[in-house]
Amino acid sequence: MSKRGFASDNNAGVHPEIMNALNKVNTGHAIAYGDDPVSLEAIANLQKVFGTESSAFLVFNGTAANVLGLDALTQPYNSVLCAETAHINVDECGAPEKFTGCKLISVPTQNGKLYPALLEKHMHGFGFEHHSQPGIISISQSTEMGTVYTRDEIIALSEFAHKYNMKLHMDGARISNAAVSLGMGFKEFTADAGVDILSFGGTKNGMMYGEAVIFFNKELSKDFKYRRKQGMQLASKMRFISAQFNAFLENDLWKKNAEHANKMAQLLYNKVKDIPEISVTQKVEANGVFVILPSGIVEKLQKEYFFYPWDEERSEYRWMTSFDTSEEDINNFTSRLLELLKK
Repeated sequence: MSKRGFASDNNAGVHPEIMNALNKVNTGHAIAYGDDPVSLEAIANLQKVFGTESSAFLVFNGTAANVLGLDALTQPYNSVLCAETAHINVDECGAPEKFTGCKLISVPTQNGKLYPALLEKHMHGFGFEHHSQPGIISISQSTEMGTVYTRDEIIALSEFAHKYNMKLHMDGARISNAAVSLGMGFKEFTADAGVDILSFGGTKNGMMYGEAVIFFNKELSKDFKYRRKQGMQLASKMRFISAQFNAFLENDLWKKNAEHANKMAQLLYNKVKDIPEISVTQKVEANGVFVILPSGIVEKLQKEYFFYPWDEERSEYRWMTSFDTSEEDINNFTSRLLELLKK
């Protein structure tokens, strides 16, 4: 395998404790489609985290969690408001629009975060049959820009959404990193802050695959099992997703992994923030560092440590750290960066 790069936390492997959990359930036979003891334990564990009023459904991946969750709360004539950088807008190949029929309305932001003031101008056309009806506000926590919504910011958005009889959806692909940044448990800034539905991610934080769709009002999820099946996301061997979530939540493995990833991002930030040729463009609040680099060094650096462009017009790039990023990785990367800048 190649050396660890900084392209995505998706590129990291599987945490040993997660792999061990998979091996443990890989014996004998178990009832399929989630009726096995391991899967029932996983649902119970998720309810412990998010409250007894919540309901949880396991799926394979984040795009499915987002799309099926949005589909459960909308009609095809609805619109979904999101940041222009949102994963549902940029990186899901039009799946939300194709499978829900809804119109995505992307809102320009400076830091990946939505605020009521940015959304107010879209609050019109209610009851007007020629206009898509605003139905959902979707936010990412942490955002695609590596920033984190405060609890108060989420409460403000949920109150704004509910004032207009809309729902608040949270894409939590990196929710563990946000929780560590906030110093809170998941429930404090989701259910307790007025979020209606959450895509709860594990893949980016040490799991092999698997996400959960969490509803904070069971009435909203009464038909979801049919949507999951129609959406091709009902796993026959559900225990292999479930075992990962059990290990993920046990002894706060999610927290240990996210703490490390966030710590590595801070280390990387501290090593580059004072380099004159580099500009850090966003606050480093989770496990992402966004920088503007001299264009002449990028190709050489990417050949050794792969990472993605973010805005090529302004030579902005994204560096992501993971649960398995080491201090040695950071030191070697920044040493090479400095070498290239001196040439």
